[in-house]
Parts: sequence; structure tokens; C-alpha cells
Amino acid sequence: MDHDQNEILEIFRRTRALLEGHFVLRSGLHSGHYFQCAQVCQRMDAVERLATLLLEKIRAVGVGFDTVLAPAMGGLVIGQEVARQAKVRYIFAEKENNVLVLRRGFTLSPTERVLVIEDVVTRGGRVLECLELVRQAGGQAAGIGMLVDRSAGATRFAVPAVSLLELSFPTYPADALPEWLSKLPVEKPGS
Repeated sequence: MDHDQNEILEIFRRTRALLEGHFVLRSGLHSGHYFQCAQVCQRMDAVERLATLLLEKIRAVGVGFDTVLAPAMGGLVIGQEVARQAKVRYIFAEKENNVLVLRRGFTLSPTERVLVIEDVVTRGGRVLECLELVRQAGGQAAGIGMLVDRSAGATRFAVPAVSLLELSFPTYPADALPEWLSKLPVEKPGS
């Protein structure tokens, strides 16, 4: 692990954002580890540092963008901070009838390059919903930035994607839990 990855893990541990136990993820899969990024996001010094590191990686791969789009809830704080540091427009998508939508008068122009920012990605469902929103709204998907890629790079997108951490904690369907995990009380902390 390089210096930046060690620093990032230390931030997650210090803020108690990396949890251990028995968790049900948004995907419905079960895991012995959970990233509760809301714990990081209450510490503005940590948010600022994580956004700086993420923006460096985004720029290093040559992704240019005019707007940051983040899905509620997880991507809101980090998305806003990335946009603030990049000095670009910030919008967010929120759930309506269990589907992400653009509300509050948010629109995109046909030439607007949009960067999607998310906190934690396991299978990429929310990111894919955001990319579809950009397409439907007429913008151009420029790339994706995420704090944690739980798939360790296995989840692929049609645009460049970068993450601060690529980790692969095992996940399990509810009907195939290992014995040690099934003995722990189940938590669903929320995303």
C-alpha cells in the first residue's frame, strides 16, 4: 500500500468510518465490513483532505468537467467539496419513488461535462443511475470519482473512474452466509 492509501485508511479508522461486524449492504449482500462514510463526512478536515486527494487522481487521468453530480445521501458531502475545490457547479440526485432523479430545477446543457462523485461503490448501481440521468438530461458523462471501490476495480463503467481506495472485502448473498458471519447480529447502518 502506498503512502496516500495508508493515509486514507488512517482517516477512515480515525473517524470510525470503517466498521467491522455483520452488515447488509445497499446491494442486499452481506459483509463483515462496512464503510460508513457519514462518519468521515462529519469531520470537515477529513472531507477536505479526501477531496483534495480524489481531485488529484481525477486530474491525473485527464478528466475535465464543468459540473459535479452526486447521488444522495452518500455522495453529497464529498461531491460538494470536490466541486468547491475544483470551482465548478454542484448538483445532486435524490430518490423519488425509489429512483434517483434530478429535481429542484437542476438541468444540464448538451455541452456540459459531468463528473459523478460517490462515497462507496460495491456494484455501482447508484453511479450507473447517475450516468443515465446525465444522458437523459442531455449532458456528457466525463468520469467518476469515488472514495472507496469495494470491488477492488472489478466494477467497470463506460467512462474513466478513479477511487482513493480499492478494497475487496468478501460479500455474501443472504442464503450463503459463512457460519462466523451468521452468528453476528445483523446491522443495516444506511448509506
